[in-house]
Amino acid sequence: MSEHESAVKGRINEDLKAAMRARERERIGTLRFILSAIKQREIDEQSSLGDEQVLAVLDKLAKQRRESIEQYRQAGREDLAGREEQELQIIQDYLPTPLDEAELDQLIAAAVAETGAASPRDMGKVMALLKPKVQGRADMSQVSARVKQRLAG
Repeated sequence: MSEHESAVKGRINEDLKAAMRARERERIGTLRFILSAIKQREIDEQSSLGDEQVLAVLDKLAKQRRESIEQYRQAGREDLAGREEQELQIIQDYLPTPLDEAELDQLIAAAVAETGAASPRDMGKVMALLKPKVQGRADMSQVSARVKQRLAG
């Protein structure tokens, strides 16, 4: 593993090998899907991904699963929602522990103070500072909404 390669990606590869030895079909499929999404991003960016970028890929996959679960439940397809939940659980195994409300509020307050943000126009600066700290640990759309609310007054 090169110094630029992601430790998270390495862990996923090792877990895939273990799942193959244990013949865990569902887990194998999900891990292969995760690795193919990472590989696609590496091809798109023409470089190996670090942990931060791998977490961004995992975060996106988790968000897609949550949206699918909601849509399947609305359509009464509990079987498909269940499968998506299993995949989501496997994806979440590789994401850092989610931030609770208080931790998120602290990070937002610190980012607002550090950037000197005073109005919604400064939102981009605050989000740029927050993103690497909360990626994979909080839903970015919710973070964005909270920052907007704080800057609005």
